[in-house]
Amino acid sequence: MLVSATEMLQKAKAGKYAVGQFNINNLEWTKSILLTAEELKSPVILGVSEGAGKYMTGFKTVAAMVKAMDEELGITVPVALHLDHGSYEGCYKCIKAGFTSIMFDGSHYPIEENIAKTSELVHVAHNLGLSIEAEVGSIGGEEDGVVGAGECADPDECKAIADLGVDMLAAGIGNIHGKYPENWAGLSFETLAAVQDKTGTMPLVLHGGTGIPEEMIKKAISLGVSKINVNTECQLSFQEATRKYIEAGKDMEGKGFDPRKLLAPGAEAIKATVKEKMELFGSVGKA
Repeated sequence: MLVSATEMLQKAKAGKYAVGQFNINNLEWTKSILLTAEELKSPVILGVSEGAGKYMTGFKTVAAMVKAMDEELGITVPVALHLDHGSYEGCYKCIKAGFTSIMFDGSHYPIEENIAKTSELVHVAHNLGLSIEAEVGSIGGEEDGVVGAGECADPDECKAIADLGVDMLAAGIGNIHGKYPENWAGLSFETLAAVQDKTGTMPLVLHGGTGIPEEMIKKAISLGVSKINVNTECQLSFQEATRKYIEAGKDMEGKGFDPRKLLAPGAEAIKATVKEKMELFGSVGKA
Protein backbone atom coordinates (compact mmCIF):
# COMPACT_ATOMS: atom_id res chain seq x y z
CA MET A 1 0.00 0.00 0.00
CA LEU A 2 1.89 3.03 -1.30
CA VAL A 3 1.38 6.15 0.80
CA SER A 4 3.21 9.27 1.85
CA ALA A 5 5.38 8.97 4.96
CA THR A 6 3.51 11.65 6.91
CA GLU A 7 1.03 9.56 8.88
CA MET A 8 3.40 6.68 9.62
CA LEU A 9 5.99 9.08 11.03
CA GLN A 10 3.49 11.02 13.09
CA LYS A 11 2.37 7.73 14.64
CA ALA A 12 6.00 6.75 15.24
CA LYS A 13 6.71 10.08 16.94
CA ALA A 14 3.67 9.71 19.20
CA GLY A 15 4.44 6.06 19.93
CA LYS A 16 8.16 6.62 20.56
CA TYR A 17 9.42 4.18 17.93
CA ALA A 18 11.06 4.70 14.54
CA VAL A 19 10.23 3.65 10.99
CA GLY A 20 13.14 2.26 9.00
CA GLN A 21 14.12 3.65 5.63
CA PHE A 22 15.88 0.91 3.72
CA ASN A 23 17.50 1.94 0.46
CA ILE A 24 16.79 -0.14 -2.63
CA ASN A 25 19.22 -0.85 -5.43
CA ASN A 26 17.43 -3.44 -7.56
CA LEU A 27 14.53 -5.91 -7.67
CA GLU A 28 16.03 -8.23 -5.03
CA TRP A 29 16.49 -5.40 -2.54
CA THR A 30 12.93 -4.18 -3.04
CA LYS A 31 11.34 -7.61 -2.81
CA SER A 32 13.27 -8.57 0.33
CA ILE A 33 12.34 -5.37 2.16
CA LEU A 34 8.67 -5.46 1.17
CA LEU A 35 8.24 -9.11 2.17
CA THR A 36 9.90 -8.52 5.53
CA ALA A 37 7.75 -5.47 6.25
CA GLU A 38 4.62 -7.46 5.41
CA GLU A 39 5.73 -10.42 7.55
CA LEU A 40 6.42 -8.19 10.55
CA LYS A 41 3.42 -5.91 9.95
CA SER A 42 5.71 -2.89 10.00
CA PRO A 43 5.42 0.35 8.04
CA VAL A 44 8.46 0.90 5.84
CA ILE A 45 10.12 3.54 3.69
CA LEU A 46 11.94 2.54 0.51
CA GLY A 47 14.78 5.01 -0.05
CA VAL A 48 16.17 5.72 -3.51
CA SER A 49 19.30 7.82 -3.95
CA GLU A 50 19.80 9.67 -7.21
CA GLY A 51 22.69 7.34 -8.02
CA ALA A 52 20.57 4.24 -7.43
CA GLY A 53 17.77 5.76 -9.47
CA LYS A 54 20.13 6.30 -12.38
CA TYR A 55 21.47 2.75 -12.02
CA MET A 56 17.93 1.38 -12.25
CA THR A 57 17.50 3.39 -15.51
CA GLY A 58 15.53 6.25 -14.00
CA PHE A 59 12.96 7.21 -11.39
CA LYS A 60 10.04 6.24 -13.65
CA THR A 61 11.37 2.68 -13.82
CA VAL A 62 11.80 2.58 -10.04
CA ALA A 63 8.29 3.89 -9.35
CA ALA A 64 6.72 1.48 -11.83
CA MET A 65 8.62 -1.48 -10.34
CA VAL A 66 7.71 -0.62 -6.75
CA LYS A 67 4.04 -0.01 -7.52
CA ALA A 68 3.71 -3.25 -9.49
CA MET A 69 5.61 -5.28 -6.90
CA ASP A 70 3.52 -3.83 -4.07
CA GLU A 71 0.38 -5.01 -5.87
CA GLU A 72 1.70 -8.40 -7.05
CA LEU A 73 2.97 -9.33 -3.58
CA GLY A 74 -0.27 -8.21 -1.95
CA ILE A 75 1.48 -5.86 0.46
CA THR A 76 -0.98 -4.46 3.02
CA VAL A 77 1.38 -2.43 5.24
CA PRO A 78 2.06 1.28 4.56
CA VAL A 79 4.98 1.75 2.14
CA ALA A 80 6.48 5.11 1.18
CA LEU A 81 8.65 5.46 -1.92
CA HIS A 82 11.10 8.18 -0.95
CA LEU A 83 13.86 10.11 -2.71
CA ASP A 84 16.98 10.08 -0.53
CA HIS A 85 19.30 13.13 -0.44
CA GLY A 86 17.62 14.64 -3.45
CA SER A 87 18.79 17.66 -5.38
CA TYR A 88 16.35 20.42 -6.29
CA GLU A 89 16.08 19.02 -9.82
CA GLY A 90 15.91 15.43 -8.57
CA CYS A 91 12.91 16.25 -6.39
CA TYR A 92 10.92 17.43 -9.39
CA LYS A 93 11.89 14.31 -11.37
CA CYS A 94 10.64 12.05 -8.57
CA ILE A 95 7.42 14.02 -8.17
CA LYS A 96 6.78 13.56 -11.90
CA ALA A 97 7.74 9.86 -11.76
CA GLY A 98 5.18 9.06 -9.08
CA PHE A 99 7.15 8.88 -5.82
CA THR A 100 5.06 9.33 -2.68
CA SER A 101 7.74 11.16 -0.69
CA ILE A 102 10.83 13.27 -1.39
CA MET A 103 13.85 14.58 0.44
CA PHE A 104 15.43 17.85 -0.53
CA ASP A 105 18.97 18.01 0.82
CA GLY A 106 19.74 21.71 0.90
CA SER A 107 22.26 21.36 3.73
CA HIS A 108 25.17 22.40 1.49
CA TYR A 109 23.49 25.70 0.58
CA PRO A 110 23.55 28.85 2.71
CA ILE A 111 20.62 28.62 5.13
CA GLU A 112 18.69 31.36 3.30
CA GLU A 113 18.83 29.40 0.03
CA ASN A 114 18.00 26.14 1.82
CA ILE A 115 14.91 27.82 3.29
CA ALA A 116 13.81 29.29 -0.06
CA LYS A 117 14.14 26.07 -2.04
CA THR A 118 12.64 23.93 0.73
CA SER A 119 9.68 26.28 1.06
CA GLU A 120 8.93 26.01 -2.65
CA LEU A 121 9.16 22.22 -2.61
CA VAL A 122 6.96 21.93 0.50
CA HIS A 123 4.22 23.80 -1.35
CA VAL A 124 4.51 21.59 -4.45
CA ALA A 125 4.74 18.31 -2.52
CA HIS A 126 1.83 19.02 -0.20
CA ASN A 127 -0.41 20.11 -3.07
CA LEU A 128 0.11 16.63 -4.51
CA GLY A 129 -0.26 14.78 -1.21
CA LEU A 130 3.43 13.87 -0.93
CA SER A 131 5.57 14.03 2.20
CA ILE A 132 8.83 15.96 2.24
CA GLU A 133 12.03 15.71 4.28
CA ALA A 134 14.56 18.51 4.65
CA GLU A 135 18.10 18.58 6.05
CA VAL A 136 20.12 20.97 8.20
CA GLY A 137 23.76 20.30 9.10
CA SER A 138 25.64 17.85 6.91
CA ILE A 139 25.73 14.08 7.36
CA GLY A 140 29.30 12.80 7.39
CA GLY A 141 30.78 10.74 4.55
CA GLU A 142 29.63 10.83 0.93
CA GLU A 143 26.24 10.26 -0.67
CA ASP A 144 26.09 10.62 -4.46
CA GLY A 145 28.88 13.19 -4.53
CA VAL A 146 27.59 15.25 -1.60
CA VAL A 147 30.38 15.17 0.99
CA GLY A 148 29.92 16.12 4.62
CA ALA A 149 32.13 16.07 7.67
CA GLY A 150 29.33 15.26 10.08
CA GLU A 151 28.78 18.80 11.33
CA CYS A 152 26.15 19.28 14.02
CA ALA A 153 23.11 21.27 13.00
CA ASP A 154 22.21 24.67 14.41
CA PRO A 155 18.94 24.18 16.37
CA ASP A 156 17.71 27.63 15.36
CA GLU A 157 18.23 26.82 11.68
CA CYS A 158 16.39 23.53 12.27
CA LYS A 159 13.43 25.48 13.66
CA ALA A 160 13.44 27.79 10.65
CA ILE A 161 13.24 24.80 8.27
CA ALA A 162 10.70 22.95 10.43
CA ASP A 163 8.45 26.04 10.46
CA LEU A 164 8.15 25.76 6.67
CA GLY A 165 5.88 22.76 7.18
CA VAL A 166 8.18 19.89 6.23
CA ASP A 167 7.00 16.46 7.38
CA MET A 168 10.37 15.29 8.71
CA LEU A 169 13.74 16.84 9.40
CA ALA A 170 17.22 15.37 9.12
CA ALA A 171 19.54 17.22 11.48
CA GLY A 172 23.26 16.48 11.53
CA ILE A 173 24.23 15.22 15.00
CA GLY A 174 27.63 13.71 14.20
CA ASN A 175 26.22 10.81 12.17
CA ILE A 176 28.05 9.45 9.12
CA HIS A 177 27.15 7.59 5.92
CA GLY A 178 28.87 4.25 5.42
CA LYS A 179 31.06 2.53 8.00
CA TYR A 180 31.88 4.46 11.16
CA PRO A 181 35.62 5.02 11.73
CA GLU A 182 37.43 3.79 14.82
CA ASN A 183 37.81 7.33 16.17
CA TRP A 184 34.14 8.30 15.71
CA ALA A 185 33.05 10.59 18.57
CA GLY A 186 29.49 9.23 18.65
CA LEU A 187 26.16 10.99 18.32
CA SER A 188 25.72 14.40 19.89
CA PHE A 189 22.65 13.88 22.07
CA GLU A 190 23.04 17.43 23.34
CA THR A 191 22.45 18.69 19.80
CA LEU A 192 19.58 16.24 19.26
CA ALA A 193 17.86 17.35 22.48
CA ALA A 194 18.24 21.00 21.50
CA VAL A 195 16.80 20.34 18.03
CA GLN A 196 13.91 18.40 19.55
CA ASP A 197 13.23 21.29 21.92
CA LYS A 198 13.08 23.76 19.03
CA THR A 199 11.03 21.61 16.63
CA GLY A 200 8.49 20.06 19.02
CA THR A 201 6.39 17.36 17.36
CA MET A 202 8.40 17.31 14.15
CA PRO A 203 9.57 13.73 13.34
CA LEU A 204 13.37 13.77 13.26
CA VAL A 205 15.49 11.63 10.93
CA LEU A 206 18.73 9.81 11.68
CA HIS A 207 20.82 9.17 8.58
CA GLY A 208 23.78 6.79 8.60
CA GLY A 209 22.05 4.15 10.72
CA THR A 210 24.57 1.42 9.91
CA GLY A 211 26.96 0.71 12.76
CA ILE A 212 25.46 2.98 15.41
CA PRO A 213 25.41 1.04 18.73
CA GLU A 214 21.97 -0.17 19.81
CA GLU A 215 21.96 1.89 22.99
CA MET A 216 22.58 5.06 20.94
CA ILE A 217 19.75 4.13 18.55
CA LYS A 218 17.33 3.65 21.45
CA LYS A 219 18.37 6.92 23.07
CA ALA A 220 18.00 8.78 19.77
CA ILE A 221 14.45 7.42 19.41
CA SER A 222 13.65 8.53 22.96
CA LEU A 223 14.80 12.04 21.99
CA GLY A 224 12.50 12.37 18.99
CA VAL A 225 14.04 10.38 16.11
CA SER A 226 11.16 8.76 14.22
CA LYS A 227 12.91 7.66 11.00
CA ILE A 228 16.23 5.85 10.72
CA ASN A 229 18.02 5.24 7.42
CA VAL A 230 19.85 1.98 6.71
CA ASN A 231 21.71 1.21 3.49
CA THR A 232 25.33 0.11 4.00
CA GLU A 233 24.39 -2.68 6.40
CA CYS A 234 22.11 -4.29 3.82
CA GLN A 235 24.85 -3.99 1.21
CA LEU A 236 27.37 -5.64 3.53
CA SER A 237 25.04 -8.50 4.48
CA PHE A 238 24.22 -9.12 0.82
CA GLN A 239 27.91 -9.09 -0.09
CA GLU A 240 28.88 -11.49 2.69
CA ALA A 241 26.16 -14.03 1.89
CA THR A 242 26.94 -13.92 -1.84
CA ARG A 243 30.65 -14.34 -1.18
CA LYS A 244 30.04 -17.42 1.01
CA TYR A 245 27.83 -18.97 -1.68
CA ILE A 246 30.50 -18.56 -4.34
CA GLU A 247 33.44 -19.51 -2.14
CA ALA A 248 31.58 -22.70 -1.21
CA GLY A 249 31.41 -23.51 -4.92
CA LYS A 250 27.62 -23.63 -4.93
CA ASP A 251 27.49 -21.56 -8.10
CA MET A 252 29.23 -24.48 -9.86
CA GLU A 253 26.79 -27.15 -8.62
CA GLY A 254 23.96 -28.01 -11.01
CA LYS A 255 22.39 -24.73 -12.04
CA GLY A 256 23.80 -22.82 -9.11
CA PHE A 257 24.91 -20.14 -11.57
CA ASP A 258 21.26 -19.25 -12.27
CA PRO A 259 20.88 -15.63 -11.06
CA ARG A 260 17.77 -16.61 -9.12
CA LYS A 261 19.88 -19.07 -7.11
CA LEU A 262 23.05 -16.99 -7.07
CA LEU A 263 21.30 -13.94 -5.62
CA ALA A 264 19.00 -15.84 -3.23
CA PRO A 265 21.41 -16.02 -0.24
CA GLY A 266 22.03 -12.28 -0.45
CA ALA A 267 18.31 -11.57 -0.63
CA GLU A 268 17.71 -13.71 2.47
CA ALA A 269 20.53 -11.88 4.25
CA ILE A 270 18.83 -8.55 3.50
CA LYS A 271 15.59 -9.90 5.00
CA ALA A 272 17.46 -10.85 8.18
CA THR A 273 19.08 -7.42 8.43
CA VAL A 274 15.80 -5.59 7.87
CA LYS A 275 14.05 -7.76 10.47
CA GLU A 276 16.77 -7.07 13.01
CA LYS A 277 16.49 -3.32 12.43
CA MET A 278 12.70 -3.23 12.55
CA GLU A 279 12.77 -5.04 15.86
CA LEU A 280 15.38 -2.61 17.20
CA PHE A 281 13.46 0.44 15.96
CA GLY A 282 10.23 -0.84 17.54
CA SER A 283 8.12 -0.70 14.37
CA VAL A 284 7.07 -4.38 14.35
CA GLY A 285 3.28 -4.72 14.53
CA LYS A 286 2.75 -0.97 14.07
CA ALA A 287 1.30 -1.10 10.54
